[in-house]
Amino acid sequence: MRRLSLKVPTAFLASAALFTVALPSGAAGAAPTAPTPPAASARAGALPAKLSPSQQAALLTDATASSARTAATLGLGGKERLVPRSVLTDADGTVHTRYERTYGGLPILGGDLIVHTTANGAMKGVTKATAARISLPSTTPARSAASAKALSLTRAKKEGITSTKSAQAPRAVIWAASGRPILAWESVVNGVQPDGTPSELHIVTDATTGAEIHRREAVGSSSGTGPSRPADAKTGAGLQGHDAMRRNSGIGHSRHSGQVRLGVFKFGSNYNLTDTARGSHQTYDLGNNIFGDGIGKLVSDTNNVWGDGTSADRQTDAVDAAYGAQVTWDYFADEHNRYGIRNDGDGGLSRVHYGINDRFNSFWSDTCFCMTYGDGGTNPDTGVEATAHAMMRGLTTHTAKFSYYGESGALAEANSDIFAAAVEFSADNAHDVGDYLIREKTYTGRERDFTRPMDRPSKAGAYTDYWHPRIASSRNQRYGASPANHWFYLASEGSGAKTINGVAYNSRTHDGLPVTRIGRDAAAKIWYRALTVYMTSTTDYAGARAATLSAAADLYGATSVTYANAMHAWGAVNVGTRPGGAPRPTGPVFENTTSVPIPGRLPDGTPGAKVSSPITVTSITGNAPTILLVDFSIRNDTTPVLELVAPDGTVYPLANGTWSEGGGGYTATVAVDASANTANGTWNLRAQSGEDWGGSASIHSWKLSF
Repeated sequence: MRRLSLKVPTAFLASAALFTVALPSGAAGAAPTAPTPPAASARAGALPAKLSPSQQAALLTDATASSARTAATLGLGGKERLVPRSVLTDADGTVHTRYERTYGGLPILGGDLIVHTTANGAMKGVTKATAARISLPSTTPARSAASAKALSLTRAKKEGITSTKSAQAPRAVIWAASGRPILAWESVVNGVQPDGTPSELHIVTDATTGAEIHRREAVGSSSGTGPSRPADAKTGAGLQGHDAMRRNSGIGHSRHSGQVRLGVFKFGSNYNLTDTARGSHQTYDLGNNIFGDGIGKLVSDTNNVWGDGTSADRQTDAVDAAYGAQVTWDYFADEHNRYGIRNDGDGGLSRVHYGINDRFNSFWSDTCFCMTYGDGGTNPDTGVEATAHAMMRGLTTHTAKFSYYGESGALAEANSDIFAAAVEFSADNAHDVGDYLIREKTYTGRERDFTRPMDRPSKAGAYTDYWHPRIASSRNQRYGASPANHWFYLASEGSGAKTINGVAYNSRTHDGLPVTRIGRDAAAKIWYRALTVYMTSTTDYAGARAATLSAAADLYGATSVTYANAMHAWGAVNVGTRPGGAPRPTGPVFENTTSVPIPGRLPDGTPGAKVSSPITVTSITGNAPTILLVDFSIRNDTTPVLELVAPDGTVYPLANGTWSEGGGGYTATVAVDASANTANGTWNLRAQSGEDWGGSASIHSWKLSF
């Protein structure tokens, strides 16, 4: 058993909310000016060790056995207990153990922490999701579980979720993700989201006042339990993952990736889509079951040639799903020595042909440990990028486990975008070349489809290129993810105009200073280490910057060019400063509080007329800023189309009519880069509704902060 040495000062343990490396004085030189990438070779000792699933399991068992001693070393209270969740080991023997905490037997939401120890067991530091000490006068809720259940069911219906039912009885928890820890109830409601995706809505309520504290959508199975894992599904889990011999290989004709090789398993005279070289990942056909219950039928074939690249053959979607899971596994095995989402050698499973033709979305479910793809007619969401993006939901669950409170949900979305791009580049597929665009293969031009360029997210509409203080005001996590996506692009490729794999990019920076690339592989390695070693459930943008810089220091050295340029990339998206840069100055605010009614949908179903609310800006010299904050409050319309119109007629999309904010209205802050426009003049907030709100919808108020 690995012994835990008590070699860390008590004062450090008591105060450490985030274990980071201080910015070196050597990083304070001039901002980079050359586009030439530095030589970035990661230090071998800081890279993830290559361990088998059984070795990982042994480390977790060891951590469980020593958890009481670890809690005492950390100075936790007598009512607190540590529950090990995962263990990662570096090549030099450094161990990072991630724990959940309980207090008086109750789970602490936002209480997770990571203990870092040397190869000989000496503690190096601790990363905590909260610095608050857990101490409650009582663990007996004043409000009943029944009241929490009733509130959660009501909230789910307000969110548009149908077929609602409680997945289980509410559980008492300690909420520590924000401010002072309090006693709370956590309820889970299953149902169906408006787009047909299963719902697993988690709602946390104050156990004393009954008020809602937080809610998040985990996209759960509508059955409440999800399909069980096949008994033989882990036959390859004991293998060294990607290094296992591929005994059988099939030919697949995919929709999005051309002709591909597939891992298959031969059983008698038949073949089935079970990839024994990659954790026995299996692909099933749900048979257009609209509820998505059960596993479906394992996809099999007699000639080992799968699909025809079109909707005429049901196997085509299965080929895309299997191939996407395959290249995602390969990327993490090859680049990060990670074998499966849980790093336990289990490849999970995929299910295709969920629902009917309008179910074109794809989603990951932790409940069934599976990917599910809607039956999207001629263009289902089965591309490599879509697969990797959704599977990363599972990765976040088994690493940082972002709470989706504050800015953490935005970082969870960014994590999916970042690794989707990394997997797509790694796959090196001529039919789906690597790029920094989000969902470009399955973009159809339909209203609810979208493409988000990582080099300048605002080009796609209602997204922001840079961080701002109120970025968490919107529940649209894709909006909040934009600055992190932009960081990854800048760190990978640098600023300025360039063409990569035939796609033109031109990334601008918040402060006008250039960024020199460190290379995509280095950026991905830094992000992966930050996610798995330093990020917690409550990490925000400032924490993400600290975590990635700690990771960069580990991998490349705190005085390296790679470290410095990773820091510059954060400054370029307005997260922290950099040499020569400056934080966004506070400017004047202009507001219009006159209510403007928004007409509802016309009798023929077309959207109502557009209306505008003006603000006249005066006495500002020069152009508007790169971060112009637009605060708006829309009453009685949760999905309006909103646009900011500059004095010269330039239109900046703010909301596209598809993202519901809930609560009977839409109140948020959106940032736009308006630096190309003169500040003075009349700006308009233009609104349109595609719903019928009985004439009650309105622009309640809005303001511009320069």
